[in-house]
Amino acid sequence: MILARAMGAAVLALLSTVALGQTRPDLVSRDRLRVCADPANMPFSDKAKAGFENRIAEIVADELKLPLRYYWMPQGPGFVRNTLGEGMCDLIVGYASDSDVVDHSNPYYASTYVLVSRAGSGLDNVQTLDDPRLSRIKLGVIAATPPTDHLLRLGLLEKARAYALLVDHRFASPAEEAVHDVETGVTDALAIWGPLGGYLAKKAPKPLAVAPLRADRRPALAYRIAFGFRRNEIEWKHRLNDVIRARRPEIEAVLRDYGVPLVPIEAAPIGPSVQGGEGGE
Repeated sequence: MILARAMGAAVLALLSTVALGQTRPDLVSRDRLRVCADPANMPFSDKAKAGFENRIAEIVADELKLPLRYYWMPQGPGFVRNTLGEGMCDLIVGYASDSDVVDHSNPYYASTYVLVSRAGSGLDNVQTLDDPRLSRIKLGVIAATPPTDHLLRLGLLEKARAYALLVDHRFASPAEEAVHDVETGVTDALAIWGPLGGYLAKKAPKPLAVAPLRADRRPALAYRIAFGFRRNEIEWKHRLNDVIRARRPEIEAVLRDYGVPLVPIEAAPIGPSVQGGEGGE
């Protein structure tokens, strides 16, 4: 009888272990909103909490009635693995929808790559990188971003001035350098991710034009941006989607305040990750 009871207890323990393995406990903190962010990546985030993703994180924390806490780490290779993956935080505020690195909420905005040029240069109405005017100017581009594929196809990449993509933003800001080069005439125009281009153009001492770009072939130039988090955190996903629905007007007001060029979410294709505002694997 004792042996039977012991065997029964062992079986129950085994079944409990299997059940726990199938319903992995939620790792999301219940007493604070833990956000993974880059400490020096304006206009997205910084340690002074001056970026638009910082302000959106504050909106999320307010809606959830939780104190906001940051885990700071420069974005780049290993960002997701060493933040979300290590359980140091529960949320990345900006990540491209349908990235295969993280799970994501519903998109809360969509933006596009843009062409930044000097006001009055005649380039403010350029809509595509196929525009023949671009073959006659000094063009800048952020390396390894979707516009480079189009410029390669058009035979324009070799003569374009390229600026680094993956840097530690605490020590370098290629995007600022690139926009400054447009201001000073080193280049005539720059193809850059819209939230970066719109923000830097708005800050520039000389008037700059920001023209949204579209592409009729891949890779796409417009992308949906969502909250990123660990896979299989279904309850967390629903809570974040509720926040987006409840606070969308405030979130959009923040984006517009920072000069983010917005496009309709429905019009932006679901695609791979974009440069700016998100981490590596």
